[in-house]
Amino acid sequence: MSIFSKLITLFRGTAHEAGAAVVDANALRILDQEIRDADNALGRARDDLATLVAKRRMLEKDLQGLADQVGRYEGSARAALEKGDEALALEVAQRISELETDIGVKTPQLADMRAAEERMHQTIAQTQQRVENLRREIDVVKVNDSVQRAQAAVASRGGSATAALGSAADSLKRIKERQAIADEKFKAAGELEDRRTGADLDAKLKAAGILPGHSSAKDVLARLKAPKEEPMPQLEAPRLQIEAQPVARDEKS
Repeated sequence: MSIFSKLITLFRGTAHEAGAAVVDANALRILDQEIRDADNALGRARDDLATLVAKRRMLEKDLQGLADQVGRYEGSARAALEKGDEALALEVAQRISELETDIGVKTPQLADMRAAEERMHQTIAQTQQRVENLRREIDVVKVNDSVQRAQAAVASRGGSATAALGSAADSLKRIKERQAIADEKFKAAGELEDRRTGADLDAKLKAAGILPGHSSAKDVLARLKAPKEEPMPQLEAPRLQIEAQPVARDEKS
Protein backbone atom coordinates (compact mmCIF):
# COMPACT_ATOMS: atom_id res chain seq x y z
CA MET A 1 0.00 0.00 0.00
CA SER A 2 1.35 3.41 -0.97
CA ILE A 3 1.86 6.27 1.43
CA PHE A 4 -0.96 8.19 -0.21
CA SER A 5 -3.41 5.32 0.31
CA LYS A 6 -2.37 5.08 3.96
CA LEU A 7 -2.92 8.80 4.40
CA ILE A 8 -6.39 8.47 2.88
CA THR A 9 -7.13 5.56 5.23
CA LEU A 10 -5.84 7.58 8.18
CA PHE A 11 -8.00 10.53 7.17
CA ARG A 12 -11.07 8.30 6.88
CA GLY A 13 -10.37 6.75 10.29
CA THR A 14 -9.88 10.15 11.88
CA ALA A 15 -13.05 11.47 10.27
CA HIS A 16 -14.96 8.42 11.48
CA GLU A 17 -13.70 8.88 15.05
CA ALA A 18 -14.51 12.59 14.96
CA GLY A 19 -17.95 11.87 13.56
CA ALA A 20 -18.59 9.19 16.18
CA ALA A 21 -17.48 11.59 18.92
CA VAL A 22 -19.86 14.26 17.61
CA VAL A 23 -22.70 11.74 17.43
CA ASP A 24 -22.02 10.51 20.96
CA ALA A 25 -21.84 14.07 22.30
CA ASN A 26 -25.18 14.92 20.67
CA ALA A 27 -26.89 11.56 21.05
CA LEU A 28 -29.87 12.95 22.93
CA ARG A 29 -30.43 15.71 20.38
CA ILE A 30 -30.25 13.14 17.59
CA LEU A 31 -32.76 10.93 19.41
CA ASP A 32 -35.13 13.86 19.85
CA GLN A 33 -34.89 14.69 16.16
CA GLU A 34 -35.46 11.05 15.20
CA ILE A 35 -38.56 11.01 17.37
CA ARG A 36 -39.78 14.18 15.66
CA ASP A 37 -39.12 12.56 12.26
CA ALA A 38 -41.10 9.50 13.34
CA ASP A 39 -43.97 11.71 14.48
CA ASN A 40 -43.92 13.52 11.16
CA ALA A 41 -43.94 10.20 9.30
CA LEU A 42 -46.87 9.06 11.42
CA GLY A 43 -48.68 12.28 10.59
CA ARG A 44 -48.19 11.67 6.87
CA ALA A 45 -49.30 8.05 7.29
CA ARG A 46 -52.48 9.20 9.02
CA ASP A 47 -53.14 11.61 6.17
CA ASP A 48 -52.66 8.79 3.65
CA LEU A 49 -54.98 6.57 5.69
CA ALA A 50 -57.60 9.29 5.78
CA THR A 51 -57.35 9.63 2.01
CA LEU A 52 -57.66 5.87 1.58
CA VAL A 53 -60.71 5.77 3.84
CA ALA A 54 -62.32 8.58 1.86
CA LYS A 55 -61.69 6.76 -1.44
CA ARG A 56 -62.98 3.49 -0.01
CA ARG A 57 -66.19 5.14 1.09
CA MET A 58 -66.62 6.75 -2.32
CA LEU A 59 -66.14 3.35 -3.96
CA GLU A 60 -68.69 1.80 -1.60
CA LYS A 61 -71.18 4.50 -2.55
CA ASP A 62 -70.40 3.92 -6.22
CA LEU A 63 -70.99 0.17 -5.90
CA GLN A 64 -74.18 0.78 -3.97
CA GLY A 65 -75.36 3.11 -6.75
CA LEU A 66 -74.55 0.48 -9.38
CA ALA A 67 -76.40 -2.18 -7.40
CA ASP A 68 -79.41 0.14 -7.12
CA GLN A 69 -79.35 0.73 -10.90
CA VAL A 70 -79.22 -3.00 -11.54
CA GLY A 71 -82.27 -3.48 -9.33
CA ARG A 72 -84.23 -0.77 -11.13
CA TYR A 73 -83.26 -2.02 -14.58
CA GLU A 74 -84.24 -5.54 -13.68
CA GLY A 75 -87.71 -4.27 -12.78
CA SER A 76 -87.86 -2.33 -16.04
CA ALA A 77 -86.79 -5.39 -18.05
CA ARG A 78 -89.53 -7.52 -16.45
CA ALA A 79 -92.07 -4.81 -17.18
CA ALA A 80 -90.98 -4.74 -20.84
CA LEU A 81 -91.28 -8.52 -21.08
CA GLU A 82 -94.75 -8.38 -19.59
CA LYS A 83 -95.74 -5.93 -22.31
CA GLY A 84 -94.17 -8.15 -24.94
CA ASP A 85 -91.51 -5.61 -25.90
CA GLU A 86 -88.64 -8.03 -26.06
CA ALA A 87 -86.33 -5.61 -27.89
CA LEU A 88 -86.61 -3.07 -25.10
CA ALA A 89 -86.13 -5.80 -22.54
CA LEU A 90 -82.95 -6.90 -24.40
CA GLU A 91 -81.63 -3.32 -24.40
CA VAL A 92 -82.26 -3.06 -20.64
CA ALA A 93 -80.58 -6.41 -20.13
CA GLN A 94 -77.53 -5.09 -22.00
CA ARG A 95 -77.34 -2.15 -19.62
CA ILE A 96 -77.67 -4.50 -16.65
CA SER A 97 -74.78 -6.57 -18.03
CA GLU A 98 -72.58 -3.48 -18.28
CA LEU A 99 -73.44 -2.47 -14.72
CA GLU A 100 -72.71 -5.94 -13.39
CA THR A 101 -69.39 -5.97 -15.24
CA ASP A 102 -68.51 -2.64 -13.61
CA ILE A 103 -69.55 -4.04 -10.24
CA GLY A 104 -67.43 -7.12 -10.81
CA VAL A 105 -64.37 -4.95 -11.51
CA LYS A 106 -64.86 -2.56 -8.60
CA THR A 107 -65.79 -5.10 -5.91
CA PRO A 108 -62.24 -6.60 -5.72
CA GLN A 109 -60.85 -3.07 -5.63
CA LEU A 110 -63.03 -2.36 -2.62
CA ALA A 111 -61.76 -5.52 -0.90
CA ASP A 112 -58.16 -4.50 -1.61
CA MET A 113 -58.78 -1.02 -0.24
CA ARG A 114 -60.33 -2.43 2.92
CA ALA A 115 -57.38 -4.78 3.41
CA ALA A 116 -54.91 -1.92 2.84
CA GLU A 117 -56.83 0.24 5.26
CA GLU A 118 -56.68 -2.46 7.93
CA ARG A 119 -52.94 -2.93 7.39
CA MET A 120 -52.36 0.81 7.67
CA HIS A 121 -54.38 0.95 10.89
CA GLN A 122 -52.24 -1.82 12.38
CA THR A 123 -48.98 -0.31 11.13
CA ILE A 124 -49.82 3.14 12.46
CA ALA A 125 -50.89 1.74 15.83
CA GLN A 126 -47.72 -0.36 16.14
CA THR A 127 -45.51 2.53 15.06
CA GLN A 128 -47.25 4.86 17.47
CA GLN A 129 -46.69 2.36 20.28
CA ARG A 130 -43.01 2.03 19.38
CA VAL A 131 -42.62 5.80 19.28
CA GLU A 132 -44.25 6.12 22.71
CA ASN A 133 -42.03 3.40 24.16
CA LEU A 134 -38.96 5.00 22.62
CA ARG A 135 -39.98 8.40 23.95
CA ARG A 136 -40.31 6.99 27.48
CA GLU A 137 -36.91 5.31 27.18
CA ILE A 138 -35.42 8.59 25.99
CA ASP A 139 -36.93 10.35 29.02
CA VAL A 140 -35.27 7.76 31.27
CA VAL A 141 -31.97 8.20 29.42
CA LYS A 142 -32.21 11.97 29.83
CA VAL A 143 -32.82 11.60 33.56
CA ASN A 144 -29.87 9.22 33.88
CA ASP A 145 -27.70 11.59 31.87
CA SER A 146 -28.66 14.51 34.11
CA VAL A 147 -27.95 12.44 37.23
CA GLN A 148 -24.56 11.34 35.89
CA ARG A 149 -23.64 14.92 35.01
CA ALA A 150 -24.63 15.99 38.51
CA GLN A 151 -22.58 13.17 40.03
CA ALA A 152 -19.59 14.12 37.90
CA ALA A 153 -19.94 17.76 38.96
CA VAL A 154 -20.19 16.76 42.61
CA ALA A 155 -17.18 14.48 42.26
CA SER A 156 -15.07 17.16 40.59
CA ARG A 157 -16.15 19.80 43.07
CA GLY A 158 -15.72 17.33 45.90
CA GLY A 159 -12.02 17.05 45.12
CA SER A 160 -11.57 20.80 45.22
CA ALA A 161 -13.76 20.98 48.34
CA THR A 162 -11.60 18.36 50.05
CA ALA A 163 -8.48 20.31 49.17
CA ALA A 164 -10.09 23.52 50.42
CA LEU A 165 -11.06 21.82 53.69
CA GLY A 166 -7.51 20.53 54.12
CA SER A 167 -6.15 24.02 53.58
CA ALA A 168 -8.68 25.44 56.05
CA ALA A 169 -7.69 22.83 58.65
CA ASP A 170 -4.02 23.77 58.22
CA SER A 171 -4.86 27.44 58.62
CA LEU A 172 -6.90 26.72 61.76
CA LYS A 173 -4.04 24.69 63.22
CA ARG A 174 -1.58 27.53 62.62
CA ILE A 175 -3.97 30.03 64.23
CA LYS A 176 -4.34 27.84 67.31
CA GLU A 177 -0.55 27.50 67.57
CA ARG A 178 -0.10 31.26 67.40
CA GLN A 179 -2.76 31.77 70.06
CA ALA A 180 -1.14 29.16 72.34
CA ILE A 181 2.25 30.85 71.94
CA ALA A 182 0.68 34.24 72.74
CA ASP A 183 -0.94 32.79 75.89
CA GLU A 184 2.38 31.36 77.06
CA LYS A 185 4.04 34.71 76.43
CA PHE A 186 1.44 36.46 78.58
CA LYS A 187 1.92 33.89 81.37
CA ALA A 188 5.70 34.21 81.25
CA ALA A 189 5.49 38.00 81.36
CA GLY A 190 3.19 37.81 84.39
CA GLU A 191 5.52 35.40 86.18
CA LEU A 192 8.50 37.66 85.52
CA GLU A 193 6.60 40.63 86.88
CA ASP A 194 5.60 38.67 90.02
CA ARG A 195 9.23 37.71 90.60
CA ARG A 196 10.33 41.28 90.20
CA THR A 197 7.82 42.59 92.73
CA GLY A 198 7.93 39.61 95.05
CA ALA A 199 4.25 38.84 94.43
CA ASP A 200 5.05 35.22 93.67
CA LEU A 201 6.69 34.76 97.10
CA ASP A 202 3.77 36.45 98.82
CA ALA A 203 1.41 34.12 97.00
CA LYS A 204 3.34 31.07 98.21
CA LEU A 205 3.38 32.40 101.82
CA LYS A 206 -0.31 33.18 101.60
CA ALA A 207 -1.10 29.68 100.34
CA ALA A 208 0.97 28.21 103.22
CA GLY A 209 -0.87 30.37 105.78
CA ILE A 210 2.36 31.99 106.88
CA LEU A 211 1.67 35.43 105.60
CA PRO A 212 0.58 37.68 108.48
CA GLY A 213 -3.04 38.56 108.56
CA HIS A 214 -4.03 35.50 106.61
CA SER A 215 -5.87 32.50 107.97
CA SER A 216 -6.06 29.37 105.96
CA ALA A 217 -9.23 27.32 105.67
CA LYS A 218 -7.85 24.77 108.11
CA ASP A 219 -7.18 27.50 110.66
CA VAL A 220 -10.71 28.81 110.33
CA LEU A 221 -12.17 25.33 110.71
CA ALA A 222 -10.05 24.65 113.82
CA ARG A 223 -11.19 27.90 115.35
CA LEU A 224 -14.81 27.03 114.72
CA LYS A 225 -14.37 23.61 116.35
CA ALA A 226 -12.71 25.02 119.48
CA PRO A 227 -15.02 25.38 122.53
CA LYS A 228 -16.08 28.81 123.35
CA GLU A 229 -14.41 30.34 126.48
CA GLU A 230 -16.58 31.65 129.32
CA PRO A 231 -16.36 35.39 129.70
CA MET A 232 -14.39 36.65 132.71
CA PRO A 233 -16.60 38.05 135.57
CA GLN A 234 -16.31 41.74 136.07
CA LEU A 235 -15.06 42.92 139.51
CA GLU A 236 -17.11 45.59 141.29
CA ALA A 237 -15.22 48.64 142.40
CA PRO A 238 -15.02 49.01 146.27
CA ARG A 239 -17.42 51.45 147.71
CA LEU A 240 -15.94 54.22 149.85
CA GLN A 241 -17.73 54.61 153.13
CA ILE A 242 -17.90 58.30 153.86
CA GLU A 243 -19.09 59.08 157.28
CA ALA A 244 -20.86 62.29 157.84
CA GLN A 245 -18.96 64.71 160.01
CA PRO A 246 -20.97 66.98 162.27
CA VAL A 247 -20.94 70.53 161.16
CA ALA A 248 -19.54 72.90 163.77
CA ARG A 249 -22.06 75.48 164.90
CA ASP A 250 -21.23 78.97 165.64
CA GLU A 251 -21.12 79.51 169.31
CA LYS A 252 -22.70 82.80 168.90
CA SER A 253 -25.78 81.27 167.47
